[in-house]
Amino acid sequence: MSPPKEDLPPPKSDPFTLGELRRFDGTDDSLPIYVSIKGTVFDVTRKRDVYGPPSGSYRVFAGKDASRAFGMSSLKAEDADPDWSTLQEKELKTLEEWWSFFKKRYAVVGRVVDMPESVQRFVWPPAEGVSDN
Repeated sequence: MSPPKEDLPPPKSDPFTLGELRRFDGTDDSLPIYVSIKGTVFDVTRKRDVYGPPSGSYRVFAGKDASRAFGMSSLKAEDADPDWSTLQEKELKTLEEWWSFFKKRYAVVGRVVDMPESVQRFVWPPAEGVSDN
């Protein structure tokens, strides 16, 4: 596992929809590769060999918010879904650990603004019009 990076740029909060995020799946070499966890969009381009097609072992996460899959420790495409509301307590802990791992190692470039309603209140920063209470 790679150590935390000391030279990460300040986090950005650029808005992305889940549809827009799909463009950043590594299939276009001129674009960065983004992975989202809990609505936080991370730039994982420096690990193109891991997240990019055709053979990256974690390519299933590229261009998606795959929170559910991270919580389940799953590499199945059908689990790469932004709705983590059905995860069990142990899986929620795993999801939080992955989010913390990414936050220490990859630049935050934005946030997903159209997360499923069931998890929207847990996304930070909250989308406009969504209370963070």
